[in-house]
Amino acid sequence: MKKAGILLPVAVVAIVTAFSALFIVDERENVLVLQFGQVKQEITEPGLGFKIPFIQEVVRYDARILGLQTQPLEVTPLDDRRLVVDAFLRWRLTDVRRFREAVGVDGVRAAQGRMDRIMNAAIREVLGAVPSTAVLSEDRTGLMNRIRDLARRESETLGIEVIDVRLTRTDLPQENLEATFARMRAEREREAADERARGNEAAQRVRALADRTVIELVSASRREAEIIRGEADAERNRVYADAYNLDPEFFAFSRSMQSYESALRGDNASMVLRPDSEFFTFLRSDGASENVLQAARDAADALEDDPDMLMQRAPESDPDEPDAVRELEAIIGN
Repeated sequence: MKKAGILLPVAVVAIVTAFSALFIVDERENVLVLQFGQVKQEITEPGLGFKIPFIQEVVRYDARILGLQTQPLEVTPLDDRRLVVDAFLRWRLTDVRRFREAVGVDGVRAAQGRMDRIMNAAIREVLGAVPSTAVLSEDRTGLMNRIRDLARRESETLGIEVIDVRLTRTDLPQENLEATFARMRAEREREAADERARGNEAAQRVRALADRTVIELVSASRREAEIIRGEADAERNRVYADAYNLDPEFFAFSRSMQSYESALRGDNASMVLRPDSEFFTFLRSDGASENVLQAARDAADALEDDPDMLMQRAPESDPDEPDAVRELEAIIGN
């Protein structure tokens, strides 16, 4: 019984000691075995590990790809146009022993502070050597690769590999936004004014062309009208001349009668003329009108005896003649 009572505590202590000497390395982590602060083992492969109980300790580090979002940083490119920039960093541990020696016991938290300073220095160096237009452009892959390469060289001393760097924001400072917006607004207004000026110029050309076309059409129409009017007047004069040549005295009498009808129309027609005016030739009772009246009577008697005589002497009617000419010829024929 005494022997069993002694062996049981010894067995318990042995089991506890054995379990404390064993540890498991996960595939997502790297492990350092430390003895009094000094690195005794570096384990990067998953599996079962051993250490000296109560003397050595196990320190675990994440072997996965880690991320770091930098704080907004104000940089000044070549054209002295200040920009606010922040970036996102992807990194992982490649040398756990060197990482432990570089950052000490604080581990990843200390490494993030060191990486933030490295990234700020790389961003300032790269973006300070290019104009702001290159930073604000859509194609910034070359700039991000240069920042990544520079940060990668600096972080090798920490046992860290920089995998990728991305610029997440490149904006103007708040105090510069209003001035920038005002300049952009002025540029857009200038472009709009240019467009309106070009539109007005095109409208003026169209109006000028339309006015010229109207003038040309009106001029051509007036010219044709004058030609037609002249031809009609010539034809009228020809008809008058033919009528006059047929019987001058009768033609004079007929025209005078038409004039009397037009002039003496109405109930209160007044005319101021000399008594010996030619207008009263056929109204006087002296011999001046007797000859004409006698000639008219003779023509009437002859027309009564032979109605076809006047039609033989009158010119033939042209169907293409104006209506006024045909009416005059009808008056003469009747």
